[in-house]
Amino acid sequence: MKTVYLDNAATTPIRKEVIEAMTEVMYNNFGNASSSHSYGRSSKSIVETCRKSIAEHFNALASEIIFTSGGTEADNLVLRSAVRDLGISHIITSKIEHHAILHTSEQLQKEYDIKVSFVKVDQDGHPEFDHLETLLQNDQKTLVSLMHVNNEIGNLLDLKRVADLCKANNALFHSDCVQSVGHFNIDVQDIPIDFFAASAHKFHGPKGVGFSFIRANSGLKPLIFGGEQERGFRAGTESVHNIVGLEKSLTMAYAKLEQEKAFVTGLKQYFIEALKKEVHGVKFNGASGSLSESTYTMVNVCLPVSSEKAAMLLFQLDLKGIACSKGSACQSGSTQSSHVLAEILSAEELQQPSVRFSFSIYNTREEIDYVIATLKELI
Repeated sequence: MKTVYLDNAATTPIRKEVIEAMTEVMYNNFGNASSSHSYGRSSKSIVETCRKSIAEHFNALASEIIFTSGGTEADNLVLRSAVRDLGISHIITSKIEHHAILHTSEQLQKEYDIKVSFVKVDQDGHPEFDHLETLLQNDQKTLVSLMHVNNEIGNLLDLKRVADLCKANNALFHSDCVQSVGHFNIDVQDIPIDFFAASAHKFHGPKGVGFSFIRANSGLKPLIFGGEQERGFRAGTESVHNIVGLEKSLTMAYAKLEQEKAFVTGLKQYFIEALKKEVHGVKFNGASGSLSESTYTMVNVCLPVSSEKAAMLLFQLDLKGIACSKGSACQSGSTQSSHVLAEILSAEELQQPSVRFSFSIYNTREEIDYVIATLKELI
């Protein structure tokens, strides 16, 4: 059976070079990076070299990169410590954020009785900046958390505009950049962002490792207590091979960025044009049908399918060997509809199936032709 993987927003295949680099470290550098003997010093040197390399991609200091288990932990570290240790009493976010932000904010509201405000989004899912500015005009110590690339509809946020607005209003700014790191350049000297989160498996690296960018002298404190690893920010023995995989995949992503971006953008454009031509009545959710307002790696479409066929569409695509999703992989198996789409689609549109297709360098136009033909057959 032919198989096509178009769920790269959930996770990406690991590059061969990344696996090789990780394997070499697992064989030859198994020492605990906290040990003082030569085995430990060797591992420590590798970790710190990776940290410096990663920081350079964002024009950051090495000390501003804190390794975590992934994006969710990185988000939790910032939000929880900001409330607990920095005196943040007001979080501004949106209702279309990843649940790592929404559920954490909800829990912090219960624990610390903070205020959580939601900036309005327009019908395409873009935040209304006038409303954000209004929300920022208060006497409370405020943290804004808005994601760079929405993980379901792919909308792009103007990071610099938000960061400048936050700075002008004495608010801190955090962004979940899990879908954008490795795909877009971020310069923390140009963009006065305070914190952002990243995860290696979104740019052809291993699962279970990511990082927080935490601007120097932020005042944040640990989420996980124990040893003094990660400059005291994150206790626990460093996963050296995963950190190597993170650094290798990130370095390759940025070294090949323009070439690979052009290729994947071409796939997205080809997919959009083929859908418009072959699937009459298809609608693009959010800004995902735009090459300028959304990430080049993702399309989210509302398909003209009857309610009877809608329930089984993803299952039938899977039977045809096509991997895609109805939204965030973190919600897989949930009976609830997408909280993102619920904010921007009508009740009638929500009755039709919406499917997220996400692309990578390992996809081809021939695969897209097969997906389009299969959709025509099923619809």
